[in-house]
Amino acid sequence: MMEETVIVRKTRELCQAILDEPGVQALRKSIDLFMADEHARAQYDGVVAKGQALQEKQQNALALTDVEISDFEQHRDALLKNPVARGFIDAQQELRDVQESIHRHVNKTFELGRLPSEEDLASGCCSDGRGCGCGH
Repeated sequence: MMEETVIVRKTRELCQAILDEPGVQALRKSIDLFMADEHARAQYDGVVAKGQALQEKQQNALALTDVEISDFEQHRDALLKNPVARGFIDAQQELRDVQESIHRHVNKTFELGRLPSEEDLASGCCSDGRGCGCGH
């Protein structure tokens, strides 16, 4: 299967190009800095846990109290003021955006049977109002 070998090789080249990209390297540094900061990680985990608890209450049709909402908002605001945590959150979003762009290009290539143009990429489900669930 010569073609599969070429696809795997080119995929590995893409992965290396992603790793070599200075912007991606900066994002990785932000993530590594966060992972090394126990306080920022604990702060982040606490906000995530509080958010999940509130979401579970809502899903079970239980009313959220003003105290619960205020407590969550205070912890979330403190988290977002922590530059290490904020850098991590921003880096995660930027990496998700890179992944989404790669997926969109590959999916359009399969869909169209050719390399997609900028117009092809711009005319996806995100822009036609149908809502594809991709988050845009």
